[in-house]
Amino acid sequence: MTDFAFACTGVRADPYAAGPTLVFRLRITTAPDKRVHALALRCQIRIEPARRGYGTGEAAALHDLFGERARWGNTLQPLQFAQVSVMVPSFTGETETDVVVPCSYDMDIASGRYLSALEEGEAPLLMLFSGTAFTGAGGFQVEPVPWDREAPFKMPAEVWHEMVEQHFPGCGWLRLPRDTMADLLAYRSRHALASWEATVRSLLDAASTAEPPPPDPAWAGAVLPRAAERTAP
Repeated sequence: MTDFAFACTGVRADPYAAGPTLVFRLRITTAPDKRVHALALRCQIRIEPARRGYGTGEAAALHDLFGERARWGNTLQPLQFAQVSVMVPSFTGETETDVVVPCSYDMDIASGRYLSALEEGEAPLLMLFSGTAFTGAGGFQVEPVPWDREAPFKMPAEVWHEMVEQHFPGCGWLRLPRDTMADLLAYRSRHALASWEATVRSLLDAASTAEPPPPDPAWAGAVLPRAAERTAP
């Protein structure tokens, strides 16, 4: 069986992709004279949050995922990030290829929330490989890529933020049920609002003006003794 070794040598945000996309550079190595006709590779990428430390701001942003710091010994479990397929062309001994990973800015997805919470440093990733190799010098031999092939990689947090900023500059993302979206659209149409930002701002302004003023402490203090008098025998 061919002994494959994998190493991730870098990552970049693809500025020309239709949606948020990361491109990992992968180096594949085998014996120097080993001929590989093709490699149908499956790559699973997961985040291993226990492999780094976190600042106060990061810990606050990660509270919904992992709870209080006191519980992190049990809650910092790996998070699924992506699973993609790669077709590697013919090579002998060693080659490099791109692993293209489409990403989501959906903050309901744990991996997106985790990566967005990082203020600096690196995100600890682990890339796990499997697949099928087509090898042989005088013909084709089909063999599996062992399931224990993996490559750790520390992705700079700034690469994730750069990717998000390319596609959603200065913006966030919110997912809503269809009926709620329909109600918002109807409200926007009734009030002839030009954008979703204006729609949400209008609702927030209306909610703030509709809130009752807080009770006056002095007035409350004056009423309580009279109530006590009325209930006294």
